[in-house]
Amino acid sequence: MSAGMTFAMIAVAAVCTFATRVLPFLLFNGKRPIPPIIRYLGATLPPAVIALLVVYCVKSVDWLAAPHGAPELLCIAVTALLHLWKRNDLLSIGVGTALYMVLVQTVFL
Repeated sequence: MSAGMTFAMIAVAAVCTFATRVLPFLLFNGKRPIPPIIRYLGATLPPAVIALLVVYCVKSVDWLAAPHGAPELLCIAVTALLHLWKRNDLLSIGVGTALYMVLVQTVFL
């Protein structure tokens, strides 16, 4: 791949990323009410995404072989409990991910 193609790919990715970050602020700038469908999506999509991530994380677990999904189930429980306690998505997902990495690299070898 040439340097020009590489630069073009990076430029397109940068423009698309910038546009997806700016567009909501341009569309919903506070001067008019947020449409009901957007409020509905804002309320339902975060739990749906988390459920999808949980299914994706446990889809390849071998439940019949040791450790029988113990690190995954433990980290899902810790993430859920931490989220119910603090109501902070980034904190609960970050702690759950860090705990999983520690468990699979040190405890459940």
